[in-house]
Amino acid sequence: MVLLRRVIGDALRARRQGQHRTLREVSSAANVSLGYLSEIERGHKEPSSELLAAICDALGARLSELLREVSDTVALAEQMPGVLMQVQDEPVESAPVGPAVRKATNRSVHQVSSDGKVAVQVRQDSPLKATLRSSRVRSGDRDVVCAA
Repeated sequence: MVLLRRVIGDALRARRQGQHRTLREVSSAANVSLGYLSEIERGHKEPSSELLAAICDALGARLSELLREVSDTVALAEQMPGVLMQVQDEPVESAPVGPAVRKATNRSVHQVSSDGKVAVQVRQDSPLKATLRSSRVRSGDRDVVCAA
């Protein structure tokens, strides 16, 4: 299952780190506590729309840009089997071939998918626990590597 707060947190962290800024710098500029911003970035807290707008402003980003990125990530995740709903256990060999790649490692399943703009990696630890990581695909970087 994809948690919206995790996707939002990943997008905010990626923007902040892309600017080589610290949590302290952004939390001060957004007028939010450092600990709370950290919780948001880790996907443990879901920010209000006002707080999200303040964080985007502190990062010099438009709220619509961030939400578009989050929307692209969720849309891509929806196309991956088992991410938004539980699927029956099936052998990895019978997994569909296409943009999603599945790899079994112990009990978790890694899936990687890319639509050319966004790459999504999913690690499914149990039917109710999945970790979703997304990243923007830079022009020229069309290969997506699944790290075990």
